[in-house]
Amino acid sequence: MLPQQHSFLRGILEWVVTFALVFAFFIFIRMFVIEPYRVPTGSMEPTIEVGDQIFAQKLTVNLRMDVQPGDIVVFRNPDGTSEHDVLVKRVIATAGQTVDLVDGVVYVDGVALDEPYAEGESYPLAAQAEGVSVGFPYTVPEGCVWVMGDNRENSADSRYFGAVPEDDLIGVVVFRYWPLNRFGLV
Repeated sequence: MLPQQHSFLRGILEWVVTFALVFAFFIFIRMFVIEPYRVPTGSMEPTIEVGDQIFAQKLTVNLRMDVQPGDIVVFRNPDGTSEHDVLVKRVIATAGQTVDLVDGVVYVDGVALDEPYAEGESYPLAAQAEGVSVGFPYTVPEGCVWVMGDNRENSADSRYFGAVPEDDLIGVVVFRYWPLNRFGLV
C-alpha cells in the first residue's frame, strides 16, 4: 500500500471513530444525565405552557436520590387510556405524607400549602382512573409521590390516577430552552 493511501484510510478511520465516540457520549448523556421533553398539556400553566421545551435531569432519579416536594418531575403516565406517554407535574407530597383537600386548599400533614404557583382551587376530581380509588385524607404509599399540576382546575393528576410510583419517574425539570422569550430555569 502506498503511504498516501495508508494516510487517507487512517484519516477516514479516525473520523469514523471520533464520530462514533461523540455519538456514544451524547446517547449516554441523554439516557442517564439529561433529556429534552416537550410539554404535552396545559396542566402546569402558567409555570410551564403547552409546547414549552424543557430539560429534565435524570441523575436524581437514576441515583435513587429523593425528589422533594416542589420539584417538577417528568414521569410515565399511569393512565393507559391517555394519548400522552409522559407527563409533567409538581411533587406535592412524598411517601408517608398525608394529603388532604379542604375548601380548595391543599394540606400536607395538616399544614396548608402556600402555593403561589398554583392557579385555581384544588378539589378532588369526580372522575377516577379505572381501578383507582382516591379518598381524602390520603397517605402516600412507600415508594410513591403525590403529584399535581399547577393549573389545578385543568389537570388530571394524582387526584385522578393516584400516587405515582418512584420507578415511573424519569427526571426533574431544571430548564426551559424554548420558546426563547421564556428561556431559563424552571
